[in-house]
Amino acid sequence: MFWRMLKGALLRQKSRMIITAATVALGASLATAMLDVMLDVGDKVNQELKTYGANLSVVPKGTSFIGDLYGVGEGENPEKYLAEDELPKLKTIFWAFNIVDFAPYLETAARVTGTGGEAEARVVGTWFDKHLDIPTGESVDTGISRMKSWWDVNGAWAEDEPGDGGIFCMAGAKLASELGISPGDKISVAGGEPAEITVAGVFKSGGDEDGVLFVPLDFAQDISGRQGLMNRIEVSALTTPENDLARRAAQNPDSLSRHEWDTWYCTAYISSIAYQIEEVISDARAKPVLQVASSEGAILEKTQMLMLMLTVLSLASSALALSNLVTAGVMERSAQIGLLEAIGASSKEVSLLIISETMISALIGGCAGYFAGIGFAQVIGHTVFGSTITAHPMVIPLIVLLVAAVTVAGSFPAVRLLISLRPAEVLHGR
Repeated sequence: MFWRMLKGALLRQKSRMIITAATVALGASLATAMLDVMLDVGDKVNQELKTYGANLSVVPKGTSFIGDLYGVGEGENPEKYLAEDELPKLKTIFWAFNIVDFAPYLETAARVTGTGGEAEARVVGTWFDKHLDIPTGESVDTGISRMKSWWDVNGAWAEDEPGDGGIFCMAGAKLASELGISPGDKISVAGGEPAEITVAGVFKSGGDEDGVLFVPLDFAQDISGRQGLMNRIEVSALTTPENDLARRAAQNPDSLSRHEWDTWYCTAYISSIAYQIEEVISDARAKPVLQVASSEGAILEKTQMLMLMLTVLSLASSALALSNLVTAGVMERSAQIGLLEAIGASSKEVSLLIISETMISALIGGCAGYFAGIGFAQVIGHTVFGSTITAHPMVIPLIVLLVAAVTVAGSFPAVRLLISLRPAEVLHGR
């Protein structure tokens, strides 16, 4: 009898059931989109922030120690260097896949002569776009053309290997103005024996780099007599926001218990990635660039909190709308409900009938809302991040539970009204 009554109620109230399903679908679609984006936003935000610079700086231990104590700039101690041939080891650590880009730097001073003047300039050797074979048998393309993609470049990025035009370099806008040079011009660099190189591009960074001449790393090593050496490495890594465990580990990893140490080491905290880099690079200290690392964590947490709040608000709105619909339905059917109770149906049985009707409509709406939410997530992904958002399977049971919770919460006021109905009064029109 119960199932016959339920089937009849659904067939007779198609329009109301469609409205109920649409109400739940709207809330479920937004919740699905926000949950998928929230679960995927960590990598997306990190990838976006990686275009604005490195979050780790690797320097020789002695240089870092002196700089920490006396404020000496990194790379100013000529006695301390890192070995270039150890760079591929960065992609062999536990979190190798989280290291998305890295670039070595060797700084020296040289007399640079251009078409409109000459100056004593900072010359920095680096990789522009280096193809590197790593010990694992894989290969990677990395360099400052990827890490400094926000630079406003007039001309082209330089190449690491000499081309038909010889060796290419990139000049900062301030230095280019002093020397009177532009892309395509020849300049002379005198660190030891003068060498002629071609300006591939002039860039504006908005920082100190605007007064620097960037050259291929091996060229800087040749003119400074430091073959196979470098001052520092900039590393761009995808990281997890810091918490109390990560902060304690950053101060002293030995203070952690074995379980805490394993958790920290196997989580992509900036401090654990730095620790692993120090394990593979000889006599090096990896230091987080705190401004970048802390900004990543803060932006990610706030973005995820925003997504969570939108999810809660959308579901709360659906619950309120559902409550009004179900309550209105109970009031319209009060005579029918009074008759059911008059012939022996209990308030519990009638309440179960109402909730079942609502739950079936809500589940249909929830299914439609889930698939619509996946579409909304892709719109958000392409609009905000320029990429797709992964549909996470774990969102499905979450949406089912949330739809059920919204349905129960939305039906609660109607059930209270139903229980308060008196069959005799209802049947007499009161």
